[in-house]
Order: sequence, then structure tokens, then C-alpha cells
Amino acid sequence: MIEAKGINKSYGKLQVLKGVDLTVKQGEIVSIVGKSGAGKTTLLHILGTLDNADNGSLLIQNEKVEGFSPKQLAAFRNQKIGFVFQFHHLLPEFSALENVCMPAFIANRDKSDVEPKAKELLTYLGLADRITHKPNQLSGGEQQRVAIARALINNPAVVFADEPTGNLDSNTSDELHQLIFQLRKDFNQTFVIVTHNEELAKMSDRILEMEDGKIKSN
Repeated sequence: MIEAKGINKSYGKLQVLKGVDLTVKQGEIVSIVGKSGAGKTTLLHILGTLDNADNGSLLIQNEKVEGFSPKQLAAFRNQKIGFVFQFHHLLPEFSALENVCMPAFIANRDKSDVEPKAKELLTYLGLADRITHKPNQLSGGEQQRVAIARALINNPAVVFADEPTGNLDSNTSDELHQLIFQLRKDFNQTFVIVTHNEELAKMSDRILEMEDGKIKSN
């Protein structure tokens, strides 16, 4: 699903990533852990095509993304990649259903196809009775599940999650952990997760520990 080789990234004189290599298989759940400043989020953003490496190669589903134009990259990201962040980034003026539909509308998919799929996802995630609610009417856990539905609406090859349980209490975090593994079971969904949550990391198929811009252990 993902093959990255020799990923380097610097900001000015600060070298954040120092020749990172990794592979992720279809249906695998991989957690990236390490202390703050180790380069975890920078790596996630590069793997997710939100940022560019200074050098190195990145293949996602056998497509070499570093050769894409900005327009091609935006379309690829919209179609192939889902994102879940610590802060849900839901649009406050739109309902849960409308937030979930947004990436599909950006992809110019027809509303008659998109809305039933969005309702199906929200129902699957236990939000059938919250479809018309706006973000400020939802709990933190409900907002995060809306964000997961939004990440899944375009049937992505991989979902990247950056501290997905960072703002949730322990019970809600546990529910989200179980949900991630249920999505893998039901849809063979691939996840790459940056987390400080030890329980989530231990549940993963693999843990990649980063230190000083490199993967220290696998």
C-alpha cells in the first residue's frame, strides 16, 4: 500500500527527517510513536501528501506521487487518502451529514450517490440519530466519528490519523480504538496512526518508534 524510501525533510537548518524508509501493507494498522519532536507528524504529512519531502521516493498503491503536479496531487489525495486529526476540523455551519459528504462533492460525485453512502457510514458508526446535528451539538467522540466517516466517504486506500484520541476521555478513546479495528475487519481498511496512546499502539499490527528523525525500531 505504501513504500517510502530515503525520506528527508528540513526546515531551514533543522533536519526533521533523516532518511526514513518504511512499507505498509494493505489492511495493516501501523502506529508511529516517539517523543515530541521526533518527526512523527512531519512523516505523516509527507506520507499523506500534505507536505513534500526534500528528497526520497514515495509510492502509494504503486503510484509515484512525487512526480505529480499540485493539481494531480490534490485529486489523488482526495480520491485515495483519508485523514483523521486530533482536532476534528468539522465545518461548524454544516450538519454531520454535510460534513461527511464534503470530500465526495469536491470529487464531483453525484449527490444522489453520495448522501446514501454518507448516511450508511454514519449509521455504521452509531450516529443514525445525529445526522442532522451540527458539530456544536455533538460530543467529542461523536465529532471524531463524523470525522472518520468523512475520511471514509471516498473509499480511500489508506487513512492517516494524527493523535485521533488526543482530545478524548479514556472510555471514548477505547471505543474509537475498537472502531478502527472493526473497520479493518469489515473493510480491510489500512491505517497509519501517529499516537502517544500506548494502548492503541499496542493493539496495532506494528509499532514504528521514531527518534531524532529516524525510525529507531520496527
